[in-house]
Amino acid sequence: MRYVDGFVLPVPKKHVEAYRRMSQKAGKIWREHGALEYRECMGEDLKVKKGMGVSFPTRMKSKPGETVFFSWIVYKSRAHRDKVNAKVMKDPRMATMMDPDAMPFDGKRMLYGGFEVMVDL
Repeated sequence: MRYVDGFVLPVPKKHVEAYRRMSQKAGKIWREHGALEYRECMGEDLKVKKGMGVSFPTRMKSKPGETVFFSWIVYKSRAHRDKVNAKVMKDPRMATMMDPDAMPFDGKRMLYGGFEVMVDL
């Protein structure tokens, strides 16, 4: 069964274009090293109706002027993910993107986890 790395992070709206550029570069690197899919989705309809849970901005404690990204990377399996991520982290093109001072978002506020796919229709 496929495996997914998922992440959610707040991005200042003034840095959305810089985040898009960074994500395009990162996505190409992940795909080159074997990831099956790479998706970055910017929040568009983030208001939650009463009784439908908690909104992403509320849970992320978004600040005024921020939006939320919901993103994922798909792999063949957990073992495949571990191999791909090891290659990605060694790729010299990632060095600049991994510098906390150069990121267009606060990496400390990112939610991240690896997920085993339970339903795939």
